[in-house]
Amino acid sequence: MPGRLSEYNLPVWSSMSGFSGMPVFPSLNSHPMSKSSATDRFSMLTIGQSAERSRTVTEEDIRHFADATGDRNPVHFDELAGKHSIFGSRVAHGMLSAGFISAAIATDLPGPGTVYLSQSLRFLHPVRVGDVIVARVEITAINVARRRVTLATTCVNQEGEAVVDGEAVVMVPQED
Repeated sequence: MPGRLSEYNLPVWSSMSGFSGMPVFPSLNSHPMSKSSATDRFSMLTIGQSAERSRTVTEEDIRHFADATGDRNPVHFDELAGKHSIFGSRVAHGMLSAGFISAAIATDLPGPGTVYLSQSLRFLHPVRVGDVIVARVEITAINVARRRVTLATTCVNQEGEAVVDGEAVVMVPQED
């Protein structure tokens, strides 16, 4: 269900910092699956559980990503370079969309404290300024003994086209 952490029916949308997927939780301890919960949040995870978050890609996102990574490929900044590329116009960095997946995992499901172990990605369609990207993560496997969770990861644009897909393996830390 868009806009909800499926199993718990909790809101994951707001308008903080222009990222419509940023949940509004005053602190990590108030996150619905934080260690302040009566039950270890790992035990609350189920196969099929999913979360989504949405963001409209902006010029500022592309500039900030380039500043943080040093990736200043002209296809991201120069209209002429974009026009002469295989994309036919300027495009956002592919890893920017991957970052939206990371945000869904670290913030929503499994949530705060989650540690990335691996992520595979396939870039299927270009993302452009103004595209609305919905990042979705869904639990496909749980390794209880190792506290590992495998998630299908996808990003879809406003046209319903998958722009990125892949799989993540994460570790949910033991709570004290």
